[in-house]
Amino acid sequence: MTQFESDIKVIPYAHGRVYGKLSDLSNLEGVKDRLPADKIQDLSFDSDSLSFSIAPVGKITLRICEREPEKCIKFETTNSPLPFNLWIQIVPTADEECKIKLTIKAEINPFIKGMIQKPLKDGLEKMAEMLSKIPY
Repeated sequence: MTQFESDIKVIPYAHGRVYGKLSDLSNLEGVKDRLPADKIQDLSFDSDSLSFSIAPVGKITLRICEREPEKCIKFETTNSPLPFNLWIQIVPTADEECKIKLTIKAEINPFIKGMIQKPLKDGLEKMAEMLSKIPY
């Protein structure tokens, strides 16, 4: 199992508020316009799942498989060329501030690991950065 982690990002909102928004994927409606249209297409979601297409990877569907209130949201792929799990961890640091970190775990054979390691890490960093900038 290979693990990739984002840098820790600071969010100037209470952790309960951040968790509340991120644990219900239907809240993505308000941030759709922040996603890079040249990279992500065919975005659709409901409260528990999210689907999108990324060139040249193809269609990816994630489903929330576990919610640990105000601490962690775990996702698993239900459709992806590379099956993986994604965690969003949320830690309070003050009344109106928290930190988040994103983690991906995937079964990657050593041959393709070298080819996808940098794009996967870059994508994870961009996702963490975007999540740190949205209004909660």
